[in-house]
Amino acid sequence: MNIPSVFWIVPFASVCALIMAFYFYKSMMREDEGTERMREVAGYVRTGAMAYLRQQYKVVIIIFVVISLIFAFMSYVLHVQNPWVPFAFITGGLFSGLCGFFGMKTATYASARTANAARHSLNKGLKIAFRSGAVMGLVVVGLGLMDIALWFVILNAFYDGEANALVTITTTMLTFGMGASTQALFARVGGGVYTKAADVGADLVGKVEENIPEDDPRNPATIADNVGDNVGDVAGMGADLYESYCGSILSAAALGAMAFGVNYEMQLKAVIAPMLIAGVGIFLSLIGIFVVKTKDNATMKDLLHSLNLGTNVSAVLIAVASFLILYLLKVENWIGLSFSVISGLLAGVIIGAATEFYTSQSYGPTKDVAKSSETGSATVIIKGISTGMISTMIPVITISVAVMLSYLCANGFDMSMNSESISKGLYGIGVAAVGMLSTLGITLATDAYGPIADNAGGNAEMCGLGEDVRKRTDSLDALGNTTAATGKGFAIGSAALTALALLASYIEEIKINMVRAANEGVVFIDNLGNVFEPKNAQLLDMISFFQVNLMNPKVLIGIFIGAMSAFIFSGITMGAVGRAAGSMVEEVRRQFREIKGILEGIATPDYGRCIQISTKSALREMILPSLLAIAIPVLVGIVLGVSGVLGLLIGGMSTGFTLAIFMSNAGGAWDNAKKMIEEGNFGGKGSSCHKAAVVGDTVGDPFKDTSGPSLNILIKLMSMVSIVMAGLTVALI
Repeated sequence: MNIPSVFWIVPFASVCALIMAFYFYKSMMREDEGTERMREVAGYVRTGAMAYLRQQYKVVIIIFVVISLIFAFMSYVLHVQNPWVPFAFITGGLFSGLCGFFGMKTATYASARTANAARHSLNKGLKIAFRSGAVMGLVVVGLGLMDIALWFVILNAFYDGEANALVTITTTMLTFGMGASTQALFARVGGGVYTKAADVGADLVGKVEENIPEDDPRNPATIADNVGDNVGDVAGMGADLYESYCGSILSAAALGAMAFGVNYEMQLKAVIAPMLIAGVGIFLSLIGIFVVKTKDNATMKDLLHSLNLGTNVSAVLIAVASFLILYLLKVENWIGLSFSVISGLLAGVIIGAATEFYTSQSYGPTKDVAKSSETGSATVIIKGISTGMISTMIPVITISVAVMLSYLCANGFDMSMNSESISKGLYGIGVAAVGMLSTLGITLATDAYGPIADNAGGNAEMCGLGEDVRKRTDSLDALGNTTAATGKGFAIGSAALTALALLASYIEEIKINMVRAANEGVVFIDNLGNVFEPKNAQLLDMISFFQVNLMNPKVLIGIFIGAMSAFIFSGITMGAVGRAAGSMVEEVRRQFREIKGILEGIATPDYGRCIQISTKSALREMILPSLLAIAIPVLVGIVLGVSGVLGLLIGGMSTGFTLAIFMSNAGGAWDNAKKMIEEGNFGGKGSSCHKAAVVGDTVGDPFKDTSGPSLNILIKLMSMVSIVMAGLTVALI
C-alpha cells in the first residue's frame, strides 16, 4: 500500500511541535528564578512532585505488565485478540506518561520564574506562565501525532495487500488508546487525590481554624498543596487530553475506513484526513500562542480576552484550513465534511464560553455564589450545586446540536437511515471531534497555565514578596481557575463526541472478530434461525443481529449499569479524597499543637510528613476506581454480550458527560467565589463570608479536580476496553 506523500505532513508537524516545546522550555529556563528563598521553595515543590511521579509510575508499570501479559495470552494462546494489542497498549501508556512527565517538569521550573517575572510586570508573568503551559500542549499533540504516524506506517507495512486492510489497520490502532486511557485514569485519579487531600487539609485547618493566609509557609500542608497542583492539574491533565486527542483522530480514521470501504482511494483519503487536520492544527496553534499578551494594569476580563484571542485566532484559522485540506485531498463531500469540522470547533468554543460564564468571577453565577456566603456555608454549598446543575444545559444542547449537524453535513442531509448514510454521518461526528481538538496545542496551554500561576502565587506568599507582586499573582491565579475550568469543560465535551464515534468502531471491531471466527468454522445463527454471514454485513445488519433496540432488556440493563458506573466511580473517588483529607487535617492539627512556635513563625513545619500522607493516599486510592473502569465493560460483555455493552457505553457516556460538567462547573464557581471574597468583597479575607466560601471551595475541590475530570476518561476507557475485548465477547456468543 502506497502511503500518499501528503501524509508525511503529519510526522513533520509532530516533530515541529516537539521542537517548539523544547524552545519554550529552554526560553523559560533562561529566566531568573528569583531570590534564594524563592529557589528553595521551588526546589521543595519540584522534589516532592518528581518523587510522587516516580512512585506512581512504579505502581502503574506493574499493572501495565500484568494487563499486557493477559492480552498476550488472549492474543497468542486463545487467539481471540489482535496480536498487536499488547504492544499497542504499552506504547499508548508510555507516551501518555511521557506527556505528564515533561509537562510537570516544565511546570515545577516555571512557577518561581513566573513569580519573579510578576515582580516586574503582569505581562511578563503571564507570558512565562502561558508559554510554559504551551510546553505541555505541544508535547501532547507532538507525541500524540508521532505515535499515530508510527503505528500507521508500521501496520501498513504488515497488512499491505490484504483485503480491507485499512479497516484492520485503523481498528488495530484504536487499541493503543486503551493504554493511553488507562495511564490517564491513574494519573487523573492519583493526582486528584494527592492535590485535594493537601488542599482540603491546608484550607480547613489553616484558613478556617487558624486564620492564616493561603500558601502561608507556617501551614505544614502548603508544600504538599503546591506539589499537588502539578501532579493533578499538569501531569493528570496532560495524560487525559493526550488520550482524548489520539482517541478522536483514531476513531475518525476508523470510521472513515468503514464509511468508504467500497472505494479504496476514497477510503485512504478519509483515513488520513483527520490526521492532516490535526497536523495543520499544530502550526495554527503556534500562531495563537504567540498572540497572547496583556497590559500591566489588566482586569480579569482583559486577561481572559488575551487568552481567548489566542484560542479564537487558532480556531478561525483551522476552520479555513479544513476546507483547504479536504478540498485538496478531494474527499467525497468535502464541503459537508468541512462544516462537520467547524461544528466541532464551534461546539468547543461555545462550551468554553459557557464554562467561563458559570465559573468566572466576572459574571453573575459566581458572584451569586459569593453573595450566598452572607448566610453561611450551607447556602454557599446549595448555591454552588444549583449553579453546577444549571450549567449542564448549554454544553448538553451544544453537543447535541454539534452531533446532529456534523452527522447531516457529512452524509448530505440524508435521513434515510440506511447503512451507507449512517456510516458517512458517523464519520462526520468523528471529524467533528477532531475539529474540537485540532487546536489542542493552545487550548491545553491555557489549561496547564493555571497550576503554574497557582504555584507562582504560592511561591510569592511563602517568600514574602511585596503586596503588588501578590496582587499580580492573584490575578494570574484567578485567571488560571477559570481557564482550568474551561479546559475541563472542553475535555469533557470532546470525550462525549469521541465516545459516540467509538460506539461505531466497537461494532466494526465485533464484525472483524466475527469474520475471523467464521473463517475458522464458527457458524452464527440469527434470532430467526438463519445463518448470519458477517463478512458482507452492513452496520444495520450488525445492529439487527444483536437486537440493539430499547425493547431488548440487555440494552436497558446495560444503560442502567453505565449510568450507575458514573456515580459509583465518582462516589469512590470522592470518598478517597475524604479519607486522605481527613488524615491530612489530623496531621496539620497535630503539628500546630505539638511543634511549638509554628504559628509565630519561629519553628519550621514538617512539610515532608504531609507530602508523605498525600503520596501514600494517592497511590493506594487510585487503584480501585481505575481497575473498576476496566472490569465493568469486560464483565458486561461476558454476561450481557454485545447489546449489553452498547447499552453500557450509551448509559456511561450520557450520564458521565452530564455529571462531569456539573461537578467541574460547581467546583470552579465555588473556587472563584472564594477568590472574589479574598480580593476584598463581602468582608474580605478572614471574615465570616470568607470562611463560608472556603468550606464551599473545599467541597468543590474533589468535584472539579478529582471526580469530575476523571469521568471523561472513564467513558472513553470503557469504550476502549470494549473494543479491545471484542474478540473475547465474540468467542462467548
